[in-house]
Amino acid sequence: MSLKNKVAFITGAAHGQGRATALALAGEGVHIVALDIAKPLAYPGYDLGSPDDLATLKTAVESMGVGCLTFKGDVRIDSDVKFAVQEALSRFDKIDILFNNAGICAYGLAHELTEEAWDSMIDINLKGAWIVARNIIPSMIARKSGNIINNSSIAGLRGMNRLSHYAASKWGLVGLTKSWAIELAPYNIRVNSIHPTGVNTPMNDGLAALEGKTTEQIAEASAGNLLPVPWIETEDVASAVLYLVSDGARYVTGTQLVLDAGLLTR
Repeated sequence: MSLKNKVAFITGAAHGQGRATALALAGEGVHIVALDIAKPLAYPGYDLGSPDDLATLKTAVESMGVGCLTFKGDVRIDSDVKFAVQEALSRFDKIDILFNNAGICAYGLAHELTEEAWDSMIDINLKGAWIVARNIIPSMIARKSGNIINNSSIAGLRGMNRLSHYAASKWGLVGLTKSWAIELAPYNIRVNSIHPTGVNTPMNDGLAALEGKTTEQIAEASAGNLLPVPWIETEDVASAVLYLVSDGARYVTGTQLVLDAGLLTR
């Protein structure tokens, strides 16, 4: 079940769920390729990862005795992704794991959303995952081996108030997951999605500031977990990814792993 010397390509890796997963994989001996836009965006308007976050991630990963490449790039821009993938293949000669994690979230009633808001949500959360995957999949096919994890959400399994554009992007990831699982099974490439409830990340602070609420109020309004917790931790997401890329999940593909603290049981 050893993951030692595998190579993981992680988007949205500078902080939050991507960073926690990068550190967890590095702890298992996995070399890390980290891609993050590392700058604020006009939409959704809160801080995302930063160049300093990427720099400290690189230091932390390399302190574990594995390699780390970091790239400042936008998953919506094919040339940014292509450059990072080519550099990763040049350095490590392979990419074993893709964690499509980059994403944004913001609130708005469907009939009040601007076209910019709709396009930003779909392009980052959904199209970006496809752009990254299409640049990596050929190398996985050539090696007849690989693991792809798409980070969806509970919103990818249910409707959510004032989050229709977010839900649409996350439901779309389920469609990609199931379709890619079918297409890539002949090449021994597994594809799964994970579906967290609210996660304790800096994004909560950004959403709270936009809404004029506390982070706890945001978590409860968006989720309403069955277990008495406002959210799960980034380490919980990392643990799910570690399971899905391990030999312990060697026959798991095309599935949706729910990390919802019981929310969907309500």
